[in-house]
Amino acid sequence: MHRVWLPIALVILVAGCGPKYPNCKGDKDCKEKEFCVNGKCQQCRPGEKDCPKGQECDQGACKAIAGYCDDHTQCPADQSCIGNRCKACVADGDCGDGKCNKGRCQPKDFCVKDDDCPQDSDCVKGRCVKAKKSTTGDTGACALDSVYFDFNESGLTSSTTETLQKDATCIKSGTKKVALFGHADPRGTDEYNLALSDRRAQSVKKYLTNLGVRSHMLRAVPKGKTEAKGTDEASWAKDRRVDVQWD
Repeated sequence: MHRVWLPIALVILVAGCGPKYPNCKGDKDCKEKEFCVNGKCQQCRPGEKDCPKGQECDQGACKAIAGYCDDHTQCPADQSCIGNRCKACVADGDCGDGKCNKGRCQPKDFCVKDDDCPQDSDCVKGRCVKAKKSTTGDTGACALDSVYFDFNESGLTSSTTETLQKDATCIKSGTKKVALFGHADPRGTDEYNLALSDRRAQSVKKYLTNLGVRSHMLRAVPKGKTEAKGTDEASWAKDRRVDVQWD
């Protein structure tokens, strides 16, 4: 038998041959900043942070994340950047310290109209701006008066509107909210009187709102005949009322 002697250089060459790219046995067989995954060189690994900001690993390659954002300015007008994704907010809770308005997160003091602001502020260029502070209503120096109604009526008379005009001026001078407690005399069923007292409270609320009081500062509370004390026409007249009180 004759032995075959191969040149040393050929032996070294054969021994030094590795997998053909993109096949690999380890990261050293891949290009710089590539990784060997399941015998193939690829740009990134699943579950690892190999991709630049705003990209994710998709089948071994870094690809842009659809809808990715860093701030609201990168999103459409009706969406906000929530969790680095452009999407519409649903509630104020999606916006941290801000508020949700038509799918877009806005600053906490954002407003569209005066009624979006506290009683002591006005909506100026989309922001609630405080007017000169007045504590008249808060200190109680400004008293609120009740208004009275005719039998089985919820409409306002000239005397009740005059009283409510004074109440409106008082309410607008302070910053506290107001409760409107509607009442009825004891005649009639509980259900009927509850509905009647609600109509009276809502009638007062509507009138005060028309006078410039912010609607969200007013709370209508129907009491029905639960607090009625009258026993004759004179005392029943006092039961048919709406008490306007600091909340």
